[in-house]
Amino acid sequence: MQIFFFRSFLTVALSFVVWAVVPLLFALVCLRLPERWFEPGRFFWRAHAWEREGRIYENLFHVRRWKHLLPDGGGAWKKRGYRKRNLTDYSEENLRRFLLESARGELTHWLGITPFWLFGLFAPGYVVWIMLAYALAVNLPCIVAQRYNRPRVFMLLRRLYPNAPESSTFFSPSSEDGSRLR
Repeated sequence: MQIFFFRSFLTVALSFVVWAVVPLLFALVCLRLPERWFEPGRFFWRAHAWEREGRIYENLFHVRRWKHLLPDGGGAWKKRGYRKRNLTDYSEENLRRFLLESARGELTHWLGITPFWLFGLFAPGYVVWIMLAYALAVNLPCIVAQRYNRPRVFMLLRRLYPNAPESSTFFSPSSEDGSRLR
């Protein structure tokens, strides 16, 4: 429900400002959240049986064909950021860091969808639906890529470092054979 009525130019300018500022604020907040919130074994971040260790994203969305086109926002934050585009360091510490930072990135993109409703305060109602479509188009591919990559990196971590602590806490029980542990 539109509450504020501005001239068209101001409405458009405000729209650009909202999309520029709010997601950046979410990214800053996510960078400041404690790392324990992003542990790969937590319910929201772990691979669930229906995801089939990330394969569902390849089957449904062919993620390998386009994920290289996605921007990597981790490099924008010089001191706190973590680049996730190319994995070149296969140390246990770096693989664990990747898992954590991919969860952080996923949360940032989930939050990046939420500002669409703000447009209802100062733009006509139909604009809210356009902004929702925009938010989904911009953020869902990044979320899908994170959900696809995290199980693959976890399996690599488990293969390279089988005796590492918490090496079996990432996968939910599998509906197929029950062999995956939490």
